[in-house]
Amino acid sequence: MTLKEIADALVAGCREDRARANLARLYAPDAVSVEAMDMGGGRETQGLAGIDGKHDWWEANFIVHGLTVEGPFLHGEDRFAVIFDMDTENKTSGERHQEREVAIYHVKDEKIVREEFFYGG
Repeated sequence: MTLKEIADALVAGCREDRARANLARLYAPDAVSVEAMDMGGGRETQGLAGIDGKHDWWEANFIVHGLTVEGPFLHGEDRFAVIFDMDTENKTSGERHQEREVAIYHVKDEKIVREEFFYGG
């Protein structure tokens, strides 16, 4: 797959609530996911099983009332960015937030090898 094909597939999966299904298809087995801040388990998660676990945590703790996905924005031969706007609710506290984040995805050998998330202030 080309960088554009990978980026388009990731964005389509996010828009169509198939992000988790794309993990095995688009990510390298040893991919790394990096958050902008520690959510309680460290900032960096290694491997597909760990990234899948992040999805478990997210689904257990948050309701997504709305999601807008902008992009992809290609950069050279090995990176692309996506902008996410989310309307989320914490299941425990009931607090609702409007969140915006930028994700940068690094691609090598036709697989995503690293994702980095940047949060709006």
